[in-house]
Amino acid sequence: MSLFHAAVLALVQGLTEFLPISSSAHLILVPRLLGWPDQGLAFDVVVHLGTLTAVCLYFRSDLARMASGSWQWLIRRGLLNPDARLVLLVGLATIPVGLCGLMAKDWVATAGRNPIIIAWASIGFGLLLWWADRKAPCQSDRQVGVKDALWVGLAQALALIPGTSRSGITMTAGMMLGFTRAAAARFSFLLSIPLILLSGGLAVIDLTRHPAAGPGLAPLLVGFVVSAVSAYLCIRLLLAFLEQRGMGPFVLYRVALGVVLLLTF
Repeated sequence: MSLFHAAVLALVQGLTEFLPISSSAHLILVPRLLGWPDQGLAFDVVVHLGTLTAVCLYFRSDLARMASGSWQWLIRRGLLNPDARLVLLVGLATIPVGLCGLMAKDWVATAGRNPIIIAWASIGFGLLLWWADRKAPCQSDRQVGVKDALWVGLAQALALIPGTSRSGITMTAGMMLGFTRAAAARFSFLLSIPLILLSGGLAVIDLTRHPAAGPGLAPLLVGFVVSAVSAYLCIRLLLAFLEQRGMGPFVLYRVALGVVLLLTF
């Protein structure tokens, strides 16, 4: 793998992990459309580690409060404080995608990579995102509840279908449940942390069981840095963008991408 290929794929991962346009679809499509060889599991693990680093850095204050609140709750055994409660809700919302991921792992890695499936998922869930976004300006910044976490978690499981977009479907669910764009996006980004850890851990296990030649240290380093920097900037800019413009541009992109894929494949 050349450093240019590594930088392009890492940039794709860093941007699309948090934009509601499906990172898995783009990591499948970009090498295929450009005629590049598969980047390999080791590279995928490293760029996901880059995006994980970015989201942890951006939400470092929130994560510190969540860790402190959880520790205080465990030590004092008192009433559940808001920060510890948020940790539990993030964990609860992660359970459905974890269970579904284990059951559908083989399908996702084979049949799910079909460009036609990606196309229809991009269009269908893109239109659902548009419908939910129309309600967002009238919603509130209320706290996430247990039912909210369960529904968003169930929606997140749909992101196993390439083309759905994990961030897109969780923000869609959040807005449909009555949250503003910013509140839905914030919870979606926090949900990405345990999910990236889980998927990355499973990928490392697969890599140790079935070792394969890696792309080399330099492409891996480039991939980590580019994915981390681009993901951090993406989170920062996206939250501001959503307040001003909403999801419209992303919906148009998803529909256009789906149509192009249907015409191409």
